[in-house]
Amino acid sequence: MAAPVSASLAPRVSLPPRVRPAAAASSRGLDLVSLAGRRHRHLRLRRSPSPAGTAAASSPSVPSPSGVGDALGGVEIYSAATGEPVLFRDLWDQNEGMTVVALLRHFGCPCCWELAAVLRDTKERFDSAGVKLIAVGVGTPAKARILAERLPFPLEYLYADPERKAYDLLGLYFGIGRTFFNPASVKVFSRFDSLKEAVKNYTIEATPDDREGVLQQGGMFVFKGKELLYARKDEGTGDHAPLDDVLNICCKAPVA
Repeated sequence: MAAPVSASLAPRVSLPPRVRPAAAASSRGLDLVSLAGRRHRHLRLRRSPSPAGTAAASSPSVPSPSGVGDALGGVEIYSAATGEPVLFRDLWDQNEGMTVVALLRHFGCPCCWELAAVLRDTKERFDSAGVKLIAVGVGTPAKARILAERLPFPLEYLYADPERKAYDLLGLYFGIGRTFFNPASVKVFSRFDSLKEAVKNYTIEATPDDREGVLQQGGMFVFKGKELLYARKDEGTGDHAPLDDVLNICCKAPVA
């Protein structure tokens, strides 16, 4: 996972005239339940409603809970450091390796600069526990590099998903309602100081050129090999996973 956020911290973005069909207030793909403090997986699978006029049989297939690791492993994203494509399964040991996969919203989101700063500052904890950090955002590698250089954030742990393939597979929330009007977003008001610090060097230039990307929400996932240990979808903008929950799962220690 108070005073209102200053308008200077929330840049205005021109929204596209259209959004993804049937996605404004719902998620797609996997309906993932937070597993904070648990060692076992409890995932509810839900198929998104089929668009009008489309038979249910034509809905995209959804991986089973036990198949999330395999399904995500075949998703191609891009290294912010090199701009080259890479598969998720090549980023960590698929047998016993522990990794935290943090899916940010987009590289021009101030709340995601705040989350990236928290992850950066916690990375030593991850490293000491042998846990790899993988941070993914919506946008191109060039947009990712803007965040990495100005925040700063280590490039070697940052990846771009311009087509939001991982977000779609994991069923992360998307739409105007989730982005701008969800009650969960008020949590950010309690973190005003950390948000203000994170965006000292912020620039709107990191926003995706494809403005649909600003409607994407993120999530947090912990894997041991291909086994999913923890899954949480952000309910709204700035509704990040509680970091102590993540550390309790992967590092066996609460946040200091």
